[in-house]
Amino acid sequence: MKYALIATSILAGLTLFGMSGFAQDRDRDNDRYYQQNRDEGWWQGHLFQRVREDLDHIQQVTPKLSTDQYRLVVVKKDLDDLQGKMESKTYDQAALDRTITAVERVMNDNTLTARDRTMLGDDLRRLREFREHHEGYR
Repeated sequence: MKYALIATSILAGLTLFGMSGFAQDRDRDNDRYYQQNRDEGWWQGHLFQRVREDLDHIQQVTPKLSTDQYRLVVVKKDLDDLQGKMESKTYDQAALDRTITAVERVMNDNTLTARDRTMLGDDLRRLREFREHHEGYR
């Protein structure tokens, strides 16, 4: 009984402090990450890497013990699997569709800033374009 009370107190404290840190991280208006020029040259030949960087950025400001974090882990695993197949010259429509669905789930269900949501929307658009024109992938 005593250990259950201690565990509950620790979990409540972690959640409380995690949420306050989460709110502070989300309020940064001058974050250098958003100031990068995301033109075609930035994307060219680096689609999966750029999507992963965006997911990593979002994951840094997401509470560690949350369903938002879980969705990010799932989408990054799907992205890794897809990239591995593409690097071995194997196009897998089902893997690409799973990745697109996972990114959509993060965009729709996670707690995100407007900028992060817009950024993921751009990632989704590029992944869908890739689905239509994957034969030119390097």
